[in-house]
Amino acid sequence: MTDEATVRLTAWVRGRVQGVGFRWWTRSRALELGLAGSATNLRDGRVEVVAEGPRTACERLLELLRGPGTPGQVTGVAERWSEPRGAVGFEER
Repeated sequence: MTDEATVRLTAWVRGRVQGVGFRWWTRSRALELGLAGSATNLRDGRVEVVAEGPRTACERLLELLRGPGTPGQVTGVAERWSEPRGAVGFEER
Protein backbone atom coordinates (compact mmCIF):
# COMPACT_ATOMS: atom_id res chain seq x y z
CA MET A 1 0.00 0.00 0.00
CA THR A 2 1.37 3.37 -1.01
CA ASP A 3 0.67 6.62 0.77
CA GLU A 4 1.16 8.53 -2.49
CA ALA A 5 -1.46 11.22 -3.04
CA THR A 6 -4.26 10.65 -5.51
CA VAL A 7 -4.46 13.41 -8.09
CA ARG A 8 -6.51 14.40 -11.13
CA LEU A 9 -4.73 15.07 -14.41
CA THR A 10 -6.53 16.82 -17.24
CA ALA A 11 -4.58 16.80 -20.50
CA TRP A 12 -5.59 18.34 -23.82
CA VAL A 13 -3.91 16.55 -26.71
CA ARG A 14 -3.48 18.39 -30.03
CA GLY A 15 -2.65 16.95 -33.44
CA ARG A 16 -4.17 14.23 -35.60
CA VAL A 17 -5.74 12.38 -32.67
CA GLN A 18 -9.35 11.80 -33.71
CA GLY A 19 -10.42 8.84 -35.83
CA VAL A 20 -7.12 7.02 -35.32
CA GLY A 21 -7.84 4.87 -32.24
CA PHE A 22 -6.31 7.43 -29.87
CA ARG A 23 -9.04 7.26 -27.20
CA TRP A 24 -9.01 3.45 -27.22
CA TRP A 25 -5.20 3.47 -26.91
CA THR A 26 -5.35 6.03 -24.09
CA ARG A 27 -7.98 3.98 -22.22
CA SER A 28 -5.80 0.86 -22.53
CA ARG A 29 -2.71 2.65 -21.16
CA ALA A 30 -4.71 4.24 -18.33
CA LEU A 31 -6.19 0.90 -17.26
CA GLU A 32 -2.73 -0.71 -17.33
CA LEU A 33 -1.60 2.05 -14.96
CA GLY A 34 -4.62 1.59 -12.68
CA LEU A 35 -6.12 4.98 -13.49
CA ALA A 36 -9.77 6.04 -13.73
CA GLY A 37 -11.18 8.77 -15.95
CA SER A 38 -12.08 9.40 -19.58
CA ALA A 39 -10.85 10.29 -23.06
CA THR A 40 -13.19 12.61 -24.95
CA ASN A 41 -13.11 13.98 -28.49
CA LEU A 42 -13.53 17.77 -28.50
CA ARG A 43 -15.16 19.75 -31.31
CA ASP A 44 -11.90 21.57 -32.10
CA GLY A 45 -10.10 18.30 -32.95
CA ARG A 46 -8.32 17.80 -29.63
CA VAL A 47 -8.82 14.92 -27.21
CA GLU A 48 -9.36 15.71 -23.54
CA VAL A 49 -7.90 13.06 -21.24
CA VAL A 50 -8.92 13.02 -17.57
CA ALA A 51 -7.11 10.56 -15.31
CA GLU A 52 -7.27 10.05 -11.56
CA GLY A 53 -4.93 7.95 -9.46
CA PRO A 54 -1.45 8.04 -7.93
CA ARG A 55 0.59 10.99 -9.17
CA THR A 56 3.41 8.77 -10.53
CA ALA A 57 0.90 6.80 -12.64
CA CYS A 58 -0.64 10.03 -13.97
CA GLU A 59 2.84 11.37 -14.79
CA ARG A 60 3.60 8.13 -16.65
CA LEU A 61 0.38 8.46 -18.68
CA LEU A 62 1.37 12.03 -19.54
CA GLU A 63 4.79 10.76 -20.74
CA LEU A 64 3.04 8.17 -22.91
CA LEU A 65 0.68 10.80 -24.38
CA ARG A 66 3.73 12.90 -25.32
CA GLY A 67 5.78 9.93 -26.53
CA PRO A 68 6.34 8.49 -30.00
CA GLY A 69 4.08 5.44 -29.57
CA THR A 70 0.66 7.11 -29.79
CA PRO A 71 -1.77 6.47 -32.65
CA GLY A 72 -2.07 9.40 -35.04
CA GLN A 73 0.27 12.32 -34.54
CA VAL A 74 0.47 14.36 -31.34
CA THR A 75 1.71 17.93 -31.83
CA GLY A 76 1.27 19.10 -28.24
CA VAL A 77 -0.16 18.32 -24.81
CA ALA A 78 -1.36 20.91 -22.29
CA GLU A 79 -1.88 19.71 -18.73
CA ARG A 80 -3.64 20.78 -15.55
CA TRP A 81 -3.38 19.13 -12.13
CA SER A 82 -6.22 19.30 -9.60
CA GLU A 83 -7.95 17.51 -6.75
CA PRO A 84 -9.51 14.12 -7.61
CA ARG A 85 -13.30 13.93 -7.97
CA GLY A 86 -13.69 10.19 -7.45
CA ALA A 87 -13.71 8.92 -11.04
CA VAL A 88 -14.54 5.22 -11.45
CA GLY A 89 -13.57 3.17 -14.51
CA PHE A 90 -12.25 4.68 -17.72
CA GLU A 91 -14.59 5.79 -20.52
CA GLU A 92 -14.16 6.72 -24.14
CA ARG A 93 -16.54 9.54 -24.96
